[in-house]
Amino acid sequence: MKKITLFSFLIILISNPMVAQNDVISAFLLKWENSKNYLLEIAELMPEENYNYKPTEKEMTFQEQLLHIRGNMVWLTETYFVNETNEKSSTVNPKSKTEIIQELNFSFNNVSEKIQQFDVNNLTTEVDFFAGPKSKLQILNLLQDHITHHRGQLIVYLNLNGIEPPKYSGW
Repeated sequence: MKKITLFSFLIILISNPMVAQNDVISAFLLKWENSKNYLLEIAELMPEENYNYKPTEKEMTFQEQLLHIRGNMVWLTETYFVNETNEKSSTVNPKSKTEIIQELNFSFNNVSEKIQQFDVNNLTTEVDFFAGPKSKLQILNLLQDHITHHRGQLIVYLNLNGIEPPKYSGW
């Protein structure tokens, strides 16, 4: 009897892609919130007078890294996860540390809202991307991966300025 019940449960789970897709969205949103908090903590730790710091001439400044992260998350979300009727974000040019952190917080929250509203049935939809055709699930993963890439650089910037980075928060 236990084998039949377990088998039936697995068949239902496998045959219902909505369950698996909702788990993808839920897992993304949980990780996204932790990623937001971790990045904002990093942004808070760097003194404002060091926001123009960059380790070499080829690198972006600390501030440019943060604004690049914000711009990329807005671009990916508004290009691939909202429809044409949604209002697009306006261009921002925050100058102070406080304004940058506020804009990052707003943008992270906006992405969360858009992803919560996204029809999970469209995760397998293929879209044109500069790196070739990608599924919307791949774009969703790129949202997080891009932040992780640049956040790692920001941690190096903190260390080079003698500032201990916050403890890693993966989940």
